[in-house]
Formats: sequence, structure tokens, C-alpha cells
Amino acid sequence: MLLSFVVYWAFYDMNRLPKGVFLTEESSPDGKYTLGAYISDRGATTNYAIRGELVFNDEKRKKKNIYWNYREESTDISWVDNDTVVINGHVLDVPRDKFDFRHK
Repeated sequence: MLLSFVVYWAFYDMNRLPKGVFLTEESSPDGKYTLGAYISDRGATTNYAIRGELVFNDEKRKKKNIYWNYREESTDISWVDNDTVVINGHVLDVPRDKFDFRHK
């Protein structure tokens, strides 16, 4: 059990993603959420990756990583409604859903 936790923490925990460089952000239609997109470049041997960070504007909640995709250099964010966002073609119901390429 401990080994499983260590493997998850070391390789799959979305809270341990690199911060990256800010690209853009879009707010939900009701202003409740803001989704920020960041690009991460870990050096010459890896491709770019996009991290999406959800900010809770009206609540005192911690920011939450909800999107992590490899081999992307740009981002297209559009809100379908107050709780549904599309990031580079991936539809997420916020704040519940996440997309992580490592869990396809």
C-alpha cells in the first residue's frame, strides 16, 4: 500500500506539476471560475506541455490543477456554460473533472 502511494505521489499527483510560464486565462461566464493556462518546458529532451489551473474567484479555496497535456505548445480555452470548459478539445465539468494525459 505504501509503495502504491509513493508511486502515485512521485509520478501522477497533479499538485506536483511544474508551474510553467503563463500563456492566457479565461473566466467563466458567471465569473465564478478563472482558468489559467501555463506552458512547461523541461529542457531539450522533452516536449512542451500545457497545465490548466482553476481559480475559484468567489470562494477561499486553493487553486486546482485540472488539465495537463503533453506535446502541446498553445491553448484554446472556451467556456460552454458556467461549469463546462473546453481546453484544446477536452471537455471538463468544473470543478470536478480533470484531464491528465498520463491517465488516458
